[in-house]
Parts: sequence; C-alpha cells; structure tokens
Amino acid sequence: MERLVTYDLSRRQTLIAGAAVSFSMFVPVADAADKKRPADIKGEFEMTEAFVKTKDGVQLYFKDWGPKDAQPIVFHHGWPLSSDDWDAQMLFFVQHGYRVVAHDRRGHGRSSQVADGHNMDQYAADASAVYEHLNLKNAVHIGHSTGGGEVARYVANYGEPQKRVAKAVLVSAVPPLMLKTESNPGGLPMEVFDGLRNGLAANRAQFYLDVASGPFYGFNREGAKVYQGVIQNWWRQGMIGGAKAHYDGIKAFSETDQTEDLKKITVPTLVMHGDDDQIVPIDDAARLSVKLLKNGTLKVYPGYPHGMLTTHADVINPDLLAFVKG
Repeated sequence: MERLVTYDLSRRQTLIAGAAVSFSMFVPVADAADKKRPADIKGEFEMTEAFVKTKDGVQLYFKDWGPKDAQPIVFHHGWPLSSDDWDAQMLFFVQHGYRVVAHDRRGHGRSSQVADGHNMDQYAADASAVYEHLNLKNAVHIGHSTGGGEVARYVANYGEPQKRVAKAVLVSAVPPLMLKTESNPGGLPMEVFDGLRNGLAANRAQFYLDVASGPFYGFNREGAKVYQGVIQNWWRQGMIGGAKAHYDGIKAFSETDQTEDLKKITVPTLVMHGDDDQIVPIDDAARLSVKLLKNGTLKVYPGYPHGMLTTHADVINPDLLAFVKG
C-alpha cells in the first residue's frame, strides 16, 4: 500500500531557511581573500585501526591512514591524551598524500590499562613495537609534550639505529628535563608535579577540566577565545585512559633526563614552541633542546600556548609540511 505524503512547501522552505541561518551562526566563515577550501583526499585511500601486542602482553591501539607506499608521518600524543588529539594534523597530511600513523600509549586511550611500564623507556619500546609491526621506514616522527620525550627516546635508541627515521619534530616538548635539579636550575620545583599528582588523585575528572579550560590552551589569558568543544575533547580523551598510567606518567614526563637522547639524534629535527607555554616553559625546554641537537632548528611562536597544535593548527600545520618537504 502506497502512502501519499504531501508537504506545505512554503512552510518547509521557511524551516530550511531558518535552519540554514541558525547553522551559519555557529560555523566559521572563511575569508575568501586568504582562506582556501580544504583539499579533498584523492586517489585510493586506506584507513585501518588495529592493535599490536607487546612482549609483555599489552594491547596497543593504532590508526593507520593513507596510501601504504607514501612517506609515513608518525604522531606521538601528549599526557594524558590519545591519538585522537592529532585529528587536525592527520587529516591535513592525508590530504597532502602522506601516510599517517598514531598510536595510544599504554594506559591511554584505547590501549590496555596496565599497572606498570609507565616510563619513558617503555614508551619508546612500545612505540617501536608498533612501527616494526607496520615496517615503517623513512618516517617523520612528530611528538607533542610528553610525546616529544617519547620521540626523542625512540629516535635515539630505536629509530636511527634501525634506519627508520628521516626527520623528527618536537612540539611544546618536555625534553631535556622539566624538574629543577642542581644541574637543571631553571626547571620547575617538585612541588609543581606533586600538585599535579594531588589534583589527579583527589578528583581526576574536575582536575582535567581545570587543566583544559585554563593553562593548557591559554584559555585563562585575558581576551582568549575559549572553545568548549576543545575543552570537552581534552577531558574525554583524558578520562578514557587509566588513572594509574596518568599518575605514573607525571614522573615520566617530569623526571626523565633526556640530555643524552638529544645528543644522539642526528636527523634534521625541528623544535617548535610557543613562548606563552604555561605547561612546559620554553626557556628550560626548547631553548635548551636545540643546543643539544646536532641538526636542530628552533621555531618560536610568540604568544602561543602549550596546546598550539589545536588552537593554531592553521599556522602549525603548514610549518610542519614545509619542514617535511624541505
């Protein structure tokens, strides 16, 4: 039996027009003079996600997009996030014809929540397990924050010895050492990191909201444009991971001295840092790291926050592409 449906066209058109106007209020409008429509992904495109099992039985989640014969761009996420934090960069590089790979660190995202192994040595070993499984070669490794520490240890101890790495990028990264010591007088005192541990242990959900809505993206600065979706996405990623992994991870990113890692790296390495980074202050991080690297270049972004990969992706992504191509 057929059902006859009739429409009041004038009313329907009015509703559609009203919806379009409402939608347009929330969608950023590109300036035709200086904005271009994002490129479509052309050609055959393969998009996979899977797990790699490490020697100690940990299941590591990874995503692998793009042509398998293209140069790999590999992303290492920061604490306490996941590979999802690289969405803007992964889409950008896929649109430019690259293969993009990112994994969730153990205890983070969709990877196994386990009691141990939350240290920089294991982070690098786990990363290597993923890349050996995928047999990645001629790769560019890009790490943010704690992920920058993971990149430094991986490239120095696995990537370069195995001849798998072409270049590296450290973005708002923790090396060489965050903690204040006799040999690192410009570092942050232990009380800062104890405060992070206390906040996480007392009320992790609220603590993560406070970090994301405050210093991480510079949303606590006067006049800053605050994006609730960005805050909620940071919180979502953090809460998916394990509390124990995140608690132990504070020691990993704050107390690991990576001076020797940086000295070992010989591939071209770009160090990118905002000078208003309230999480990893630039003076005791990027400005020292570039002096230790044999083939390093420092690019400073005035006024940019720790989470500049998200807040300023329109600037950072083209700079990353230029370095990869250069």
